[in-house]
Amino acid sequence: MPILKLGRRSVSGLPAVTKPTIFYDSELTGFGVKVTPTGAQSWIVEYRPGEGGRRVSKRRMVIGTPATLSPEKAREAAETLLARAKLGEDPAAERGAARKAETVDELLDSFIEKHLEPKRKAGTIRLNRGYIKNHIRPALGKKKANAVTHSDVDRLHRKIGETHSVTANRVVALLGTIFAFGIKTKALPKGTENPATGIEHFDEQLRQRYLRGEELQRLGDALREAETVGIPWEPDPSKKAKHAPKPENRLTKIDQHAAAALRLLLFTGCRLREILDLRWKEYDAGRGLLFLPDSKTGQKTVVLSAPAVAILDSLPRVGAYVIAGESAGTTEEKPRSDLNRPWRAVRKRAGIEDVRIHDLRHSFASVGAGSDLGLPIIGRLLGHTQASTTQRYAHIAVNPAKRAADLIAGQIADAMNGGK
Repeated sequence: MPILKLGRRSVSGLPAVTKPTIFYDSELTGFGVKVTPTGAQSWIVEYRPGEGGRRVSKRRMVIGTPATLSPEKAREAAETLLARAKLGEDPAAERGAARKAETVDELLDSFIEKHLEPKRKAGTIRLNRGYIKNHIRPALGKKKANAVTHSDVDRLHRKIGETHSVTANRVVALLGTIFAFGIKTKALPKGTENPATGIEHFDEQLRQRYLRGEELQRLGDALREAETVGIPWEPDPSKKAKHAPKPENRLTKIDQHAAAALRLLLFTGCRLREILDLRWKEYDAGRGLLFLPDSKTGQKTVVLSAPAVAILDSLPRVGAYVIAGESAGTTEEKPRSDLNRPWRAVRKRAGIEDVRIHDLRHSFASVGAGSDLGLPIIGRLLGHTQASTTQRYAHIAVNPAKRAADLIAGQIADAMNGGK
Protein backbone atom coordinates (compact mmCIF):
# COMPACT_ATOMS: atom_id res chain seq x y z
CA MET A 1 0.00 0.00 0.00
CA PRO A 2 2.09 2.94 -1.25
CA ILE A 3 1.87 6.04 0.96
CA LEU A 4 3.27 9.49 0.16
CA LYS A 5 2.41 13.15 0.53
CA LEU A 6 0.12 13.89 -2.42
CA GLY A 7 0.98 17.14 -4.16
CA ARG A 8 1.30 18.41 -7.70
CA ARG A 9 4.90 17.19 -8.15
CA SER A 10 4.41 13.79 -6.51
CA VAL A 11 1.21 13.04 -8.42
CA SER A 12 2.71 14.03 -11.77
CA GLY A 13 5.69 11.78 -11.04
CA LEU A 14 3.82 8.62 -10.07
CA PRO A 15 5.22 5.45 -11.66
CA ALA A 16 3.40 3.33 -14.23
CA VAL A 17 1.42 0.41 -12.80
CA THR A 18 0.42 -3.00 -14.12
CA LYS A 19 -2.86 -3.13 -12.19
CA PRO A 20 -5.16 -0.49 -10.61
CA THR A 21 -3.23 0.93 -7.68
CA ILE A 22 -4.12 3.49 -5.00
CA PHE A 23 -1.46 5.83 -3.65
CA TYR A 24 -2.62 7.04 -0.23
CA ASP A 25 -1.85 10.43 1.28
CA SER A 26 0.50 10.42 4.26
CA GLU A 27 -1.27 13.35 5.95
CA LEU A 28 -5.00 12.62 5.51
CA THR A 29 -6.06 9.05 6.20
CA GLY A 30 -8.55 7.82 3.61
CA PHE A 31 -7.49 10.26 0.88
CA GLY A 32 -5.62 8.99 -2.17
CA VAL A 33 -5.19 8.90 -5.91
CA LYS A 34 -6.08 5.85 -8.00
CA VAL A 35 -3.91 5.03 -11.02
CA THR A 36 -4.82 2.51 -13.74
CA PRO A 37 -2.48 0.70 -16.18
CA THR A 38 -3.64 3.09 -18.91
CA GLY A 39 -2.30 6.02 -16.90
CA ALA A 40 -5.73 7.41 -15.89
CA GLN A 41 -5.75 9.03 -12.45
CA SER A 42 -8.62 9.93 -10.10
CA TRP A 43 -8.86 11.32 -6.58
CA ILE A 44 -10.59 8.97 -4.14
CA VAL A 45 -11.67 8.95 -0.52
CA GLU A 46 -12.28 5.83 1.62
CA TYR A 47 -14.21 5.55 4.88
CA ARG A 48 -16.25 3.16 6.98
CA PRO A 49 -19.90 4.35 7.25
CA GLY A 50 -22.04 4.38 10.38
CA GLU A 51 -20.24 3.52 13.60
CA GLY A 52 -17.12 2.51 11.66
CA GLY A 53 -14.85 -0.25 12.90
CA ARG A 54 -13.23 -3.08 11.01
CA ARG A 55 -16.47 -5.07 10.92
CA VAL A 56 -17.95 -2.40 8.63
CA SER A 57 -17.00 -2.60 4.96
CA LYS A 58 -15.19 0.35 3.46
CA ARG A 59 -16.85 2.75 1.04
CA ARG A 60 -14.87 4.34 -1.74
CA MET A 61 -15.84 7.52 -3.64
CA VAL A 62 -14.25 9.21 -6.63
CA ILE A 63 -13.89 12.94 -6.01
CA GLY A 64 -12.49 14.03 -9.37
CA THR A 65 -9.31 13.85 -11.43
CA PRO A 66 -5.98 15.71 -11.17
CA ALA A 67 -6.81 17.29 -14.51
CA THR A 68 -9.91 19.00 -13.12
CA LEU A 69 -9.15 19.25 -9.39
CA SER A 70 -5.90 20.40 -7.77
CA PRO A 71 -4.43 18.35 -4.88
CA GLU A 72 -5.39 21.13 -2.46
CA LYS A 73 -9.03 21.25 -3.60
CA ALA A 74 -9.22 17.44 -3.68
CA ARG A 75 -7.88 17.26 -0.10
CA GLU A 76 -10.48 19.84 1.06
CA ALA A 77 -13.27 17.83 -0.54
CA ALA A 78 -11.96 14.63 1.05
CA GLU A 79 -11.81 16.28 4.50
CA THR A 80 -15.46 17.37 4.15
CA LEU A 81 -16.62 13.89 3.12
CA LEU A 82 -14.64 12.19 5.89
CA ALA A 83 -16.11 14.60 8.46
CA ARG A 84 -19.61 13.75 7.26
CA ALA A 85 -18.84 10.05 7.53
CA LYS A 86 -17.67 10.51 11.15
CA LEU A 87 -21.04 12.12 11.92
CA GLY A 88 -22.82 8.98 10.72
CA GLU A 89 -23.57 9.97 7.13
CA ASP A 90 -22.85 7.81 4.10
CA PRO A 91 -21.91 10.15 1.21
CA ALA A 92 -21.28 7.30 -1.26
CA ALA A 93 -24.71 5.79 -0.62
CA GLU A 94 -26.34 9.22 -0.96
CA ARG A 95 -24.58 9.77 -4.28
CA GLY A 96 -25.73 6.36 -5.49
CA ALA A 97 -29.30 7.10 -4.46
CA ALA A 98 -29.13 10.45 -6.24
CA ARG A 99 -27.96 8.79 -9.45
CA LYS A 100 -30.83 6.34 -9.22
CA ALA A 101 -33.32 9.09 -8.35
CA GLU A 102 -36.45 9.16 -10.44
CA THR A 103 -37.10 11.78 -13.06
CA VAL A 104 -39.73 14.48 -12.71
CA ASP A 105 -41.89 12.50 -15.17
CA GLU A 106 -41.77 9.49 -12.83
CA LEU A 107 -42.49 11.66 -9.80
CA LEU A 108 -45.49 13.18 -11.63
CA ASP A 109 -46.87 9.74 -12.50
CA SER A 110 -46.58 8.66 -8.86
CA PHE A 111 -48.19 11.91 -7.64
CA ILE A 112 -51.14 11.52 -10.01
CA GLU A 113 -51.70 7.87 -9.12
CA LYS A 114 -51.22 8.03 -5.35
CA HIS A 115 -52.31 11.55 -4.42
CA LEU A 116 -54.14 13.54 -7.08
CA GLU A 117 -56.69 11.03 -8.37
CA PRO A 118 -57.64 9.31 -5.09
CA LYS A 119 -57.76 12.48 -2.96
CA ARG A 120 -58.99 15.33 -5.15
CA LYS A 121 -62.26 16.25 -6.82
CA ALA A 122 -62.81 15.73 -10.55
CA GLY A 123 -62.48 19.42 -11.39
CA THR A 124 -59.20 19.74 -9.50
CA ILE A 125 -57.89 16.62 -11.21
CA ARG A 126 -58.71 17.99 -14.67
CA LEU A 127 -57.14 21.36 -13.89
CA ASN A 128 -53.94 19.94 -12.40
CA ARG A 129 -53.56 17.39 -15.17
CA GLY A 130 -53.68 20.31 -17.60
CA TYR A 131 -50.95 22.18 -15.70
CA ILE A 132 -48.82 19.03 -15.64
CA LYS A 133 -49.30 18.23 -19.32
CA ASN A 134 -48.95 21.75 -20.73
CA HIS A 135 -46.31 23.27 -18.45
CA ILE A 136 -44.50 20.99 -16.00
CA ARG A 137 -43.70 17.95 -18.16
CA PRO A 138 -42.40 19.92 -21.18
CA ALA A 139 -40.13 22.07 -19.01
CA LEU A 140 -38.89 19.67 -16.33
CA GLY A 141 -40.07 16.14 -17.13
CA LYS A 142 -36.72 14.66 -18.20
CA LYS A 143 -34.68 16.13 -15.34
CA LYS A 144 -33.81 14.14 -12.24
CA ALA A 145 -36.37 15.21 -9.67
CA ASN A 146 -33.74 15.87 -7.00
CA ALA A 147 -31.74 17.98 -9.48
CA VAL A 148 -34.54 20.52 -10.05
CA THR A 149 -33.42 23.83 -8.55
CA HIS A 150 -35.14 26.94 -7.27
CA SER A 151 -33.85 28.70 -10.39
CA ASP A 152 -35.51 26.10 -12.65
CA VAL A 153 -38.88 26.71 -11.03
CA ASP A 154 -38.42 30.49 -10.99
CA ARG A 155 -37.54 30.43 -14.70
CA LEU A 156 -40.67 28.41 -15.51
CA HIS A 157 -42.79 30.73 -13.36
CA ARG A 158 -41.53 33.84 -15.15
CA LYS A 159 -41.97 32.28 -18.59
CA ILE A 160 -45.62 31.35 -17.98
CA GLY A 161 -46.19 34.70 -16.27
CA GLU A 162 -45.31 36.62 -19.43
CA THR A 163 -48.82 35.84 -20.67
CA HIS A 164 -50.74 34.16 -17.82
CA SER A 165 -49.78 35.33 -14.33
CA VAL A 166 -52.55 33.41 -12.54
CA THR A 167 -51.61 30.16 -14.30
CA ALA A 168 -47.95 30.77 -13.44
CA ASN A 169 -48.82 31.06 -9.74
CA ARG A 170 -50.99 27.94 -9.84
CA VAL A 171 -48.23 25.90 -11.54
CA VAL A 172 -45.70 26.89 -8.88
CA ALA A 173 -48.16 26.01 -6.10
CA LEU A 174 -48.76 22.63 -7.73
CA LEU A 175 -45.02 22.00 -8.06
CA GLY A 176 -44.64 22.74 -4.37
CA THR A 177 -47.31 20.14 -3.57
CA ILE A 178 -45.70 17.58 -5.91
CA PHE A 179 -42.24 17.93 -4.34
CA ALA A 180 -43.71 17.90 -0.83
CA PHE A 181 -45.38 14.61 -1.79
CA GLY A 182 -42.05 13.24 -3.07
CA ILE A 183 -40.22 14.24 0.11
CA LYS A 184 -42.94 12.87 2.41
CA THR A 185 -43.16 9.52 0.62
CA LYS A 186 -39.33 9.30 0.43
CA ALA A 187 -39.51 9.08 -3.36
CA LEU A 188 -36.81 11.78 -3.30
CA PRO A 189 -33.40 11.28 -1.64
CA LYS A 190 -32.92 12.39 1.96
CA GLY A 191 -32.07 16.06 2.21
CA THR A 192 -33.86 17.08 -1.00
CA GLU A 193 -35.25 20.58 -0.67
CA ASN A 194 -38.52 21.73 -2.20
CA PRO A 195 -37.44 23.92 -5.17
CA ALA A 196 -40.80 25.72 -5.28
CA THR A 197 -40.35 27.18 -1.80
CA GLY A 198 -39.83 30.93 -1.73
CA ILE A 199 -40.96 31.70 -5.30
CA GLU A 200 -42.57 35.14 -5.20
CA HIS A 201 -45.97 34.98 -6.86
CA PHE A 202 -47.25 37.52 -9.35
CA ASP A 203 -49.93 39.95 -8.17
CA GLU A 204 -53.33 38.68 -9.24
CA GLN A 205 -55.94 41.22 -10.21
CA LEU A 206 -59.33 39.69 -9.46
CA ARG A 207 -61.28 39.74 -12.73
CA GLN A 208 -64.80 41.02 -12.32
CA ARG A 209 -66.96 40.97 -15.42
CA TYR A 210 -70.73 41.15 -15.15
CA LEU A 211 -73.37 41.30 -17.84
CA ARG A 212 -75.32 44.54 -17.93
CA GLY A 213 -78.98 44.84 -18.86
CA GLU A 214 -78.50 45.41 -22.58
CA GLU A 215 -75.88 42.65 -22.73
CA LEU A 216 -78.29 40.20 -21.12
CA GLN A 217 -80.85 41.12 -23.75
CA ARG A 218 -78.38 40.54 -26.59
CA LEU A 219 -77.37 37.23 -25.01
CA GLY A 220 -81.00 36.14 -24.82
CA ASP A 221 -81.56 37.06 -28.48
CA ALA A 222 -78.41 35.17 -29.54
CA LEU A 223 -79.45 32.07 -27.61
CA ARG A 224 -82.91 32.01 -29.20
CA GLU A 225 -81.38 32.48 -32.64
CA ALA A 226 -78.78 29.76 -32.08
CA GLU A 227 -81.29 27.10 -31.01
CA THR A 228 -83.86 27.92 -33.74
CA VAL A 229 -82.68 29.23 -37.12
CA GLY A 230 -78.96 29.17 -36.30
CA ILE A 231 -76.27 31.86 -36.07
CA PRO A 232 -74.76 32.91 -39.42
CA TRP A 233 -70.99 32.75 -39.80
CA GLU A 234 -68.38 33.67 -42.41
CA PRO A 235 -65.36 31.61 -43.51
CA ASP A 236 -61.97 32.74 -42.28
CA PRO A 237 -60.52 34.80 -45.18
CA SER A 238 -56.99 33.77 -44.20
CA LYS A 239 -57.81 30.10 -44.77
CA LYS A 240 -58.57 28.72 -48.21
CA ALA A 241 -61.48 26.28 -48.34
CA LYS A 242 -62.24 24.39 -51.57
CA HIS A 243 -65.76 23.45 -50.62
CA ALA A 244 -67.08 26.22 -48.40
CA PRO A 245 -70.84 25.98 -47.64
CA LYS A 246 -73.17 28.32 -49.49
CA PRO A 247 -74.03 31.52 -47.58
CA GLU A 248 -77.54 30.26 -46.76
CA ASN A 249 -76.01 27.13 -45.18
CA ARG A 250 -73.46 28.94 -43.05
CA LEU A 251 -75.36 28.59 -39.81
CA THR A 252 -74.34 27.39 -36.35
CA LYS A 253 -77.13 25.74 -34.42
CA ILE A 254 -76.80 24.57 -30.83
CA ASP A 255 -78.77 21.71 -29.36
CA GLN A 256 -81.51 22.06 -26.77
CA HIS A 257 -79.38 20.75 -23.93
CA ALA A 258 -76.49 23.15 -24.60
CA ALA A 259 -78.89 26.11 -24.65
CA ALA A 260 -80.49 24.87 -21.42
CA ALA A 261 -77.08 24.56 -19.75
CA LEU A 262 -76.17 28.17 -20.58
CA ARG A 263 -79.50 29.43 -19.27
CA LEU A 264 -79.18 27.37 -16.08
CA LEU A 265 -75.76 28.86 -15.42
CA LEU A 266 -77.36 32.31 -15.55
CA PHE A 267 -80.51 31.43 -13.60
CA THR A 268 -78.80 29.49 -10.78
CA GLY A 269 -75.30 30.98 -10.39
CA CYS A 270 -73.95 27.42 -10.40
CA ARG A 271 -70.45 26.53 -11.53
CA LEU A 272 -70.01 24.91 -14.94
CA ARG A 273 -69.28 21.39 -13.66
CA GLU A 274 -72.18 21.59 -11.23
CA ILE A 275 -74.53 21.91 -14.21
CA LEU A 276 -72.77 19.55 -16.62
CA ASP A 277 -72.39 16.84 -13.94
CA LEU A 278 -75.97 17.25 -12.70
CA ARG A 279 -78.00 14.03 -12.66
CA TRP A 280 -81.77 13.83 -12.84
CA LYS A 281 -81.88 12.02 -9.50
CA GLU A 282 -80.39 15.14 -7.87
CA TYR A 283 -83.33 17.31 -9.00
CA ASP A 284 -86.29 17.61 -6.60
CA ALA A 285 -89.00 18.94 -8.89
CA GLY A 286 -91.59 19.11 -6.11
CA ARG A 287 -89.57 21.46 -3.92
CA GLY A 288 -87.59 23.15 -6.68
CA LEU A 289 -84.19 22.11 -5.32
CA LEU A 290 -80.94 20.58 -6.54
CA PHE A 291 -79.04 18.34 -4.14
CA LEU A 292 -75.44 18.32 -5.35
CA PRO A 293 -73.49 15.56 -3.59
CA ASP A 294 -69.99 16.82 -4.39
CA SER A 295 -69.57 20.45 -5.41
CA LYS A 296 -66.38 22.46 -4.99
CA THR A 297 -67.35 23.23 -1.39
CA GLY A 298 -68.79 19.78 -0.61
CA GLN A 299 -72.47 18.87 -0.47
CA LYS A 300 -74.64 21.73 -1.67
CA THR A 301 -78.35 22.48 -1.97
CA VAL A 302 -79.34 24.84 -4.77
CA VAL A 303 -82.61 26.74 -4.46
CA LEU A 304 -84.11 27.01 -7.94
CA SER A 305 -85.95 29.98 -9.39
CA ALA A 306 -89.12 29.60 -11.43
CA PRO A 307 -87.25 30.15 -14.75
CA ALA A 308 -84.71 27.44 -13.80
CA VAL A 309 -87.49 24.99 -12.89
CA ALA A 310 -89.24 25.72 -16.19
CA ILE A 311 -86.05 24.89 -18.12
CA LEU A 312 -85.51 21.63 -16.26
CA ASP A 313 -89.13 20.54 -16.68
CA SER A 314 -89.01 21.22 -20.42
CA LEU A 315 -85.89 19.11 -21.06
CA PRO A 316 -86.29 15.55 -22.38
CA ARG A 317 -84.72 12.95 -20.07
CA VAL A 318 -82.35 11.23 -22.48
CA GLY A 319 -80.00 9.66 -19.94
CA ALA A 320 -78.81 9.93 -16.36
CA TYR A 321 -77.44 13.45 -16.81
CA VAL A 322 -79.64 16.53 -17.15
CA ILE A 323 -77.41 18.02 -19.87
CA ALA A 324 -77.22 15.12 -22.29
CA GLY A 325 -73.92 14.48 -24.06
CA GLU A 326 -72.98 12.25 -26.98
CA SER A 327 -73.02 9.11 -24.82
CA ALA A 328 -76.40 9.85 -23.22
CA GLY A 329 -78.50 6.76 -22.65
CA THR A 330 -75.65 4.29 -23.22
CA THR A 331 -74.13 1.90 -20.69
CA GLU A 332 -70.94 3.99 -20.65
CA GLU A 333 -72.64 7.36 -20.36
CA LYS A 334 -70.44 10.28 -19.36
CA PRO A 335 -71.31 13.90 -18.58
CA ARG A 336 -70.80 16.50 -21.27
CA SER A 337 -67.17 17.64 -21.26
CA ASP A 338 -67.68 21.36 -21.92
CA LEU A 339 -69.73 24.09 -23.62
CA ASN A 340 -66.86 25.80 -25.43
CA ARG A 341 -68.14 25.63 -29.01
CA PRO A 342 -71.73 26.73 -28.39
CA TRP A 343 -70.62 29.42 -25.95
CA ARG A 344 -68.09 30.90 -28.39
CA ALA A 345 -70.72 31.13 -31.11
CA VAL A 346 -73.38 32.66 -28.86
CA ARG A 347 -71.16 35.22 -27.16
CA LYS A 348 -69.71 36.37 -30.48
CA ARG A 349 -73.21 36.88 -31.85
CA ALA A 350 -74.17 38.78 -28.68
CA GLY A 351 -71.08 41.01 -28.91
CA ILE A 352 -69.69 39.93 -25.54
CA GLU A 353 -66.58 38.00 -26.61
CA ASP A 354 -64.67 38.98 -23.45
CA VAL A 355 -67.20 37.18 -21.25
CA ARG A 356 -66.20 33.75 -19.92
CA ILE A 357 -68.66 31.07 -18.94
CA HIS A 358 -67.76 31.61 -15.28
CA ASP A 359 -68.78 35.26 -15.66
CA LEU A 360 -72.40 34.06 -15.92
CA ARG A 361 -72.09 33.07 -12.25
CA HIS A 362 -70.69 36.52 -11.45
CA SER A 363 -73.60 38.09 -13.32
CA PHE A 364 -76.13 36.15 -11.24
CA ALA A 365 -74.47 37.43 -8.08
CA SER A 366 -74.15 41.00 -9.31
CA VAL A 367 -77.85 41.24 -10.14
CA GLY A 368 -78.65 40.00 -6.64
CA ALA A 369 -76.27 42.47 -5.01
CA GLY A 370 -77.66 45.34 -7.04
CA SER A 371 -81.19 44.37 -5.99
CA ASP A 372 -80.43 44.83 -2.27
CA LEU A 373 -80.85 41.13 -1.47
CA GLY A 374 -77.94 41.19 0.98
CA LEU A 375 -74.58 39.47 0.73
CA PRO A 376 -75.46 36.61 3.15
CA ILE A 377 -78.41 35.55 0.97
CA ILE A 378 -76.31 35.80 -2.20
CA GLY A 379 -73.54 33.79 -0.58
CA ARG A 380 -76.03 31.09 0.36
CA LEU A 381 -77.41 30.92 -3.20
CA LEU A 382 -73.89 30.63 -4.61
CA GLY A 383 -72.83 28.04 -2.06
CA HIS A 384 -70.05 30.15 -0.54
CA THR A 385 -68.76 28.72 2.73
CA GLN A 386 -66.98 31.95 3.72
CA ALA A 387 -68.50 35.42 3.84
CA SER A 388 -65.26 36.91 2.50
CA THR A 389 -65.83 35.14 -0.83
CA THR A 390 -69.13 36.97 -1.35
CA GLN A 391 -67.59 40.26 -0.25
CA ARG A 392 -66.29 40.87 -3.78
CA TYR A 393 -69.84 41.89 -4.75
CA ALA A 394 -70.16 44.43 -1.92
CA HIS A 395 -69.36 47.42 -4.14
CA ILE A 396 -72.46 46.63 -6.21
CA ALA A 397 -74.78 46.54 -3.21
CA VAL A 398 -74.59 50.31 -2.58
CA ASN A 399 -78.29 51.10 -2.20
CA PRO A 400 -78.67 50.03 1.46
CA ALA A 401 -75.63 52.10 2.44
CA LYS A 402 -76.87 55.05 0.40
CA ARG A 403 -80.27 54.94 2.09
CA ALA A 404 -78.55 54.87 5.48
CA ALA A 405 -76.33 57.80 4.54
CA ASP A 406 -79.35 59.77 3.30
CA LEU A 407 -81.23 59.07 6.54
CA ILE A 408 -78.37 60.13 8.82
CA ALA A 409 -77.38 63.20 6.83
CA GLY A 410 -81.04 64.15 6.42
CA GLN A 411 -81.61 64.21 10.16
CA ILE A 412 -78.45 66.26 10.68
CA ALA A 413 -79.55 68.71 7.98
CA ASP A 414 -82.99 69.01 9.56
CA ALA A 415 -81.45 69.82 12.92
CA MET A 416 -79.14 72.39 11.37
CA ASN A 417 -82.09 73.99 9.59
CA GLY A 418 -84.19 74.22 12.73
CA GLY A 419 -86.38 71.29 11.79
CA LYS A 420 -87.39 72.76 8.44
